[in-house]
Amino acid sequence: MFDLGAGTQMLILFFILLVLRLPVAFALGLSALYAMWTLGFGLDLVGDLIATGIAKFSLLAIPFFILAGALMGSLGIAERMIRFFRVLIGTLPGGMGVVGTVVCLFWGAVSGSGPASVAAIGPLIVKGMEEDGYNRSFAAGLVCTGAALSIVIPPSIGLVIYGVIAETSISHLFIAAIIPGLFMGILMLLTLPFAKKTKVVEGSPNLNRLMPAPYSDLPYGRRLWRSFLDSFWGLMTPVVILGGIYSGAFTPTEAALVATVYALFVGGLIYRTLTLRGLYDSLTDAAASSAVVMLVVAYASLFGWVVTVDDLIGHYSSVLLGISDNQWVILLVIMVILLIAGMFMDAITIMFICLPIFLPVSRELGWDPVWFGILVMINLAIGLFTPPVGINLYVAANVTRLPLERVAQGAIPFLITAVIGLAIVAAIPEMSSFLVDLLG
Repeated sequence: MFDLGAGTQMLILFFILLVLRLPVAFALGLSALYAMWTLGFGLDLVGDLIATGIAKFSLLAIPFFILAGALMGSLGIAERMIRFFRVLIGTLPGGMGVVGTVVCLFWGAVSGSGPASVAAIGPLIVKGMEEDGYNRSFAAGLVCTGAALSIVIPPSIGLVIYGVIAETSISHLFIAAIIPGLFMGILMLLTLPFAKKTKVVEGSPNLNRLMPAPYSDLPYGRRLWRSFLDSFWGLMTPVVILGGIYSGAFTPTEAALVATVYALFVGGLIYRTLTLRGLYDSLTDAAASSAVVMLVVAYASLFGWVVTVDDLIGHYSSVLLGISDNQWVILLVIMVILLIAGMFMDAITIMFICLPIFLPVSRELGWDPVWFGILVMINLAIGLFTPPVGINLYVAANVTRLPLERVAQGAIPFLITAVIGLAIVAAIPEMSSFLVDLLG
């Protein structure tokens, strides 16, 4: 028997409001307010609960990582890094498919949003891949997948949120995500040979269409060296962030601010691309994106409070633990729930709703919270491009002007390899713990 108390009613109302196309943040807030009223609590608690929910030092990483990504895009730092990867990969088999995979993974990590990455670089990559002989729907599926899986690669806003909710070291999460994130990217590359190409293009001359370099007429070796020098300071960004976190020079939250200052330093003093107008645009874009995320966090704090007060955690945790004595069966159930949820909602909302219920189960079963966090992020990433309603699919269909069914069809090969990758990461916890143990 399922409990139909205030907490369960809140969950039902939340999904009803989503179906009615109410924004996620307001659906969270209104359903939580209804539950608080049902439980007999006054609305005078609302302000304090929201303030408590967002007044966490770790959450400062969100707006600063978003701002750092916006600056890297507007100041030309990201473009130089993408150009380097394009030159480096240019002679390898797979051509635009390989370049598209690397660029999608990188851009998603910069922007912090899978759908935003699809919208920003999807048309360019799909056009280049199509001219290189790839099927248009396959190219759209690649963009959906690469932009989604990038939320696993640090620095990841999703991992910051998970660390706050699970009270787990964000530094360890960042380090643990490196190998699984790269592994998922490699699986994407292994999917490329199965693509049906309409033609074979020797040397992939169409690579120059992806951000042409001013030195494209030079021999490969000199082009590679020039592009490396040109992008050096940008390529140092992950070294500065992850190196500083691991060395103890700063925390992950402080790393977000360091990344922002570093982007300003490189753009202003080295590349000299910083302008007042560009800075203003980056600040406004980052402020708008941060406001959306933090509004969800704020209302999710009300939602989480009701979950705790009405003991939904204890009730649904016991239901999950009662499903089977086999922990792998329980893990499979959790993964399926997250996968389905990821088809309808963004990762941050899902984590605030589901993790308070799933984390006690994982602790009861003795699972490593870092390993479990990596599985959660990979799973939520897969949900973004899972037919029929993955969010990335809709965005890709819009920017490529393809029917949703065609985009979903193109994403299926990547979906299969991604699910296989999730199973491998789940079966081999050492993939997530190796670097943490080595560096810790």
